[in-house]
Amino acid sequence: MTALRHSSTPWIEQLQRSIRRANSLPPPPVEGQLSRMIGLTLEAVGCQAAIGDRCEVMAGSGSSIEAEVVGFAGDRLFLMPTGDVHGVKPSARVIPRPGAGFVRVGPELLGRVIDAAGAPLDGRGPIYAEDRTRLSGVPMNPLQRAPIERTLDVGVRAINSLLTVGRGQRIGLFAGSGVGKSVLLGMMARYTEADVIVVGLIGERGREVKEFIDKILGEAGRARSVVVAAPADSPPLMRMHGASMATAIAEYFRDQGQNVLLIMDSLTRYAQAQREIGLAIGEAPATKGYPPSVFARLPQLVERAGNSSPDRGSITAFYTVLTEGDDQQDPIADAARAILDGHIVLSRRMAEAGQYPAIDVEASISRVMHDVVPASQLQQARRLKQLLSTYEQNRDLIAIGAYQAGADPRVDAAIAAQPHIREFLHQDLHERVSLADSVQQLDALIGGA
Repeated sequence: MTALRHSSTPWIEQLQRSIRRANSLPPPPVEGQLSRMIGLTLEAVGCQAAIGDRCEVMAGSGSSIEAEVVGFAGDRLFLMPTGDVHGVKPSARVIPRPGAGFVRVGPELLGRVIDAAGAPLDGRGPIYAEDRTRLSGVPMNPLQRAPIERTLDVGVRAINSLLTVGRGQRIGLFAGSGVGKSVLLGMMARYTEADVIVVGLIGERGREVKEFIDKILGEAGRARSVVVAAPADSPPLMRMHGASMATAIAEYFRDQGQNVLLIMDSLTRYAQAQREIGLAIGEAPATKGYPPSVFARLPQLVERAGNSSPDRGSITAFYTVLTEGDDQQDPIADAARAILDGHIVLSRRMAEAGQYPAIDVEASISRVMHDVVPASQLQQARRLKQLLSTYEQNRDLIAIGAYQAGADPRVDAAIAAQPHIREFLHQDLHERVSLADSVQQLDALIGGA
């Protein structure tokens, strides 16, 4: 009897372990079905899933599409598809797939072009990245951020000398359409002293994606870059994921101790994608059709960039902001200006006059410049802006010949310096001007003036 009891003990223990393991496993997902589709939004009933979870919607012929939970109301889930919805029928099965929201990252991404889901677009084969990180990032304690104390050479004379950028700064590039913002971004991508460059092309035309990679970024810039492309024909959810993906990749390299340049073109397309999703699930519009969730999402994305703890790297970020009709009071432009560490405004008038980069120095500002440059450079930059401002204030009088030379010494100095200032601000696409050379040329210009 004793021998029988001892021989059966391992079976009992194995049964008990199986029961404990079964109790610790999460319950199987509760399937549901589609109830209706409005616009790009799918509504599912009967299933349970959390915000951000993915669901598999069974289409015809045994195929399926992926959708993400973006909202709920009562027992209804609002799903936003990540791809084409052709073939989806009424009452189609909806199978929740919890645990989404992670992306694969690693040095294997360097030199590659991927979409918002991490799939390669460059035809160079699969990407075998081992590490994983959260798509939404991890909030950082603001007191643990290292201060911005070092300059970043971007290779553009006007920015280096008059709007000096610091490592970990977040700057907005405000421009209308067709004034050269993509060219300026490409110059900074090639010439900036950064270990890794992450480019997020969000909501741009497909033609511009290839053009930016082949002609503007070039082979030299591409070798140390990761390009995330979510063009204009992508679903709004994938455009949002593209911006989050680019930021998550930049965070990974920053945590590896590297200095990262993050270029996102554009922040406005990201906001428009969130507007499409918000309006589709019934959120009330606020300013110019943008629901409140848009203005909550913007700082959540931008605050992920910047410096990390002192023993890690940095993310210096440039976000392009499209100003509709060159209106600097556009709601997205106004909101971005408030949460960024500076803004560079591109002028259509200067672009039409043939001056590139068409940087409006008077309307632009770097909020950390006074922390990273000496007082002498600040004084010279202020002097150049005063010359520009004086000339602009008297432009009409000068143009019609109503101003008499000698009437005002300040105006005389501004008129004499104007051609030299225009030459100083102009820079060829294939010309790189270092930070030291930019400051030296500024000193020579102001000294001559």
